[in-house]
Amino acid sequence: MPTDSRLPRVLHVLLHLDQIDEPATSDQIGEMLATNPSLIRRMMAGLRQAGFVGSTKGHGGGWFLAKPLNEISLFEVYEALGAPQLFAVGLSADAPACLLEQAANAATRSALAAAKTAFKAELAQTMVADLVAPHSGKIKQYQSNRKKNSTEKR
Repeated sequence: MPTDSRLPRVLHVLLHLDQIDEPATSDQIGEMLATNPSLIRRMMAGLRQAGFVGSTKGHGGGWFLAKPLNEISLFEVYEALGAPQLFAVGLSADAPACLLEQAANAATRSALAAAKTAFKAELAQTMVADLVAPHSGKIKQYQSNRKKNSTEKR
């Protein structure tokens, strides 16, 4: 069964948008994520509706942050993506009148609901900006090395 990787991919994009000064085009984001720019536009549409990003058309246009990352929770991003299905596990419909199948479905439904509640609670506790904090030293070092290398090449 295919997995839905939109949440980590969108978080990746938001973190990059926070690091750059100019808008990023769908082509640039598509190249970064190794996917089609039209998929990027669809993926970003929910984020624009939620007010997390904006976009401009024309030369110099693209996607930009419309809200600071420390004001956006992972749960809000998950919802902006349409709250994708979490699990491949589903209920049985082989014998709906069977009390044993009903019992198995009830137990499965209960476990799935508890897992979904825990997942959402975990996402709600974390802001997108928090994702960078554990890596800020490495990021600064990387950026410093990139600037140093680009200066040396000139």
